[in-house]
Amino acid sequence: QLQLVESGGGLVQPGGSLRLSCAASGFTLDYYAIGWFRQAPGKEREGVSCISSSGIYTNYADSVKGRSAISRDNVKDTVYLQMNNLKPEDTAVYYCAAAQRRLCPTMADFDPWGRGTQVTVSS
Repeated sequence: QLQLVESGGGLVQPGGSLRLSCAASGFTLDYYAIGWFRQAPGKEREGVSCISSSGIYTNYADSVKGRSAISRDNVKDTVYLQMNNLKPEDTAVYYCAAAQRRLCPTMADFDPWGRGTQVTVSS
């Protein structure tokens, strides 16, 4: 069974940092682009960042650009999202998802999805 499991979320003060992890089980991530998405209460799910299967190409939402870094370790079948200078508006459930593509596709093409990890930024 193909499965993704997120971890690393939690409660952090504004200006703090978190590193989210997305670990795969049941398959290898080598041939998958991996995306991070988030959904805040009452809002639609939005893309945060994505990394190509090779790790060469990355993209970021404008809201996190300059504060975040996505990376992958294909040996460990894990993708990371380092988030710095966190703001209250970053509060959301963060999901990772895989797409069997070299490059990052649209959100609709991602499958499977993890169950999410809660990130709360508050003083």
